[in-house]
Amino acid sequence: MLEVRRLTKYYTRIPAVEEASFSVAAGEVLGLLGPNGSGKSTIVNMLTGLIEPTEGEILFEGRDVRRDPLAFRALLGYVPEIPHLYPYLSGREYLQLVGRLRLMREPVIAHKADRLMELLGMRADRHSPISAYSKGMRQKVLIAAALLHNPRVLVFDEPLSGLDVTSALVFRSLVKALANEGKVIVYSSHVLEAVEKICSKVLILQRGKIVANDSVANLRNLMQAPSLEDVFSQLVQHEDTQQVAAAIVAVVGSTEGRA
Repeated sequence: MLEVRRLTKYYTRIPAVEEASFSVAAGEVLGLLGPNGSGKSTIVNMLTGLIEPTEGEILFEGRDVRRDPLAFRALLGYVPEIPHLYPYLSGREYLQLVGRLRLMREPVIAHKADRLMELLGMRADRHSPISAYSKGMRQKVLIAAALLHNPRVLVFDEPLSGLDVTSALVFRSLVKALANEGKVIVYSSHVLEAVEKICSKVLILQRGKIVANDSVANLRNLMQAPSLEDVFSQLVQHEDTQQVAAAIVAVVGSTEGRA
């Protein structure tokens, strides 16, 4: 189990995340939702060890991960929101690099790299430089790299970015299959439909604080809302979206200020 206790992060006395507590058991997929600036990325960065929390604890199987961060990272697979890849390497070479850094055996790396790229529809491009890859192809490389060492904990940050419809559907099924294998999964996304279909629990953030943490079904019942989108709107969206859209259209069509 991954457990977060009173996790807090301040930037110059301003709380980006304030006393966040939640847990994710093996086989669960926790969806992180919230508007821009809500603290989702900060939580992801603290979970993956990219930034240090100001206060609070992150525990895996009852142990504080900061006591042995390298041991925890060895169990972690991470797909970042913004891909940082070596453009001069091929997709296969990048996976080989990741596998070697993970101290995997060469035959295992070669087999898994080739098989994963084939299953992700990239067999023909596995020797091409990443600089020639589309955004979706780069995302597939990141997904393969995160899974290569069979991690016990997975953190996905906007993982559908750039994927075509078919690849996105494959990825949704993949997340469910990984959960069935007992993985602990944290899934941060702006795509409410994907979160609703994939995640067993949802955590909604607003201005660094948790405003909801429950299953989608329970949140729907509690808020008397037909969908996760309606739940989200009631909890964090305080403006009339149709009114804002109409105002934008009015500005675009305005003749004021024209020569």
